[in-house]
Amino acid sequence: MKKLFAATLIGAIGLLILTSCGTGEATYEPSEVRIAALRGPTALGLLQLMYESEQGNTRNNYHFELLGSPDQVPPLLIRGEVDIAAVPGNLASILYNNTDGEVQALAIVTLGVLHVVDMTGEIQSIADLYGRTIYTFGQGATPEFALNYVLTQNGLTPGVDVNIEFRAEPPEIAALLQTGSAEIALLPEPFVSTLLMQIDDLNLALDLTEEWNRVQPDYGLIMSVVVGRRSFLAENPDAVAILLEEYANSIEFMTTNLTDAAQLASQFEIIPNAAIAEQALPRTHITFLNGTTMKQNLMGFYNVLYQANPATIGGRLPDEDFFFIP
Repeated sequence: MKKLFAATLIGAIGLLILTSCGTGEATYEPSEVRIAALRGPTALGLLQLMYESEQGNTRNNYHFELLGSPDQVPPLLIRGEVDIAAVPGNLASILYNNTDGEVQALAIVTLGVLHVVDMTGEIQSIADLYGRTIYTFGQGATPEFALNYVLTQNGLTPGVDVNIEFRAEPPEIAALLQTGSAEIALLPEPFVSTLLMQIDDLNLALDLTEEWNRVQPDYGLIMSVVVGRRSFLAENPDAVAILLEEYANSIEFMTTNLTDAAQLASQFEIIPNAAIAEQALPRTHITFLNGTTMKQNLMGFYNVLYQANPATIGGRLPDEDFFFIP
């Protein structure tokens, strides 16, 4: 048998060795790969792969499950009912710490999806938030810590210079904006695009990802990470290499074919309709970062979360073997 080709994936995934058959054609026996993702921005990068899988055009046999809550992910991974999962960035570290390292990170697939909206038209910069009240969600989680970090790095003290009011869910904040009880809010996409179409006087003021990058250019504001069970990754190296290649291709499609991508977001019921999706997709910062770039970004981001509250990443920073770098 001879080596037919070696494919290098983004971030140097490594060499994928296929064997040849008697006819000289490459052969690869498709692997069964079970993938879970949270319904929402976390799943957006997968949609073209999901569509191609339905059409029978993928090299692995993929089985997808879209979930409504992060709490649903850990049991599925621990019981071995899924092999790969797209999860919130901090949950990836929690899973690693709570499973004795059984979970590894493969790629970053979504950067920040958070945006400041306001009813006044007066918010042009972070400095304009001085003396204001911001309504937001995610107390004790990434939205709170990301907002606090950006405010602090701009010389504003959360709770002193800027009042922050937390609500359980974005719909509660939407109701406050619609009745005039709130003027400024920090909310995620695609919720932001939906509200912009519903509330005439609502303005898209600030992209928290851009504000984060201004004060921290070395690592990003990370929202979603793809993880896998260590045993599955070790036993199926070819299948994992193909998955990452097809995942990267899916993300490229979702970021460069906006109209078609918006249709997929509506078709898979991630975003209510294609019109909203077309507005929201560019602001969800879908990306694909793996290898050492993934490691650098995650460790920097995790350090911010750790300094704010160690429990948000499972009590400690993950070890080197958390990162799947073939």
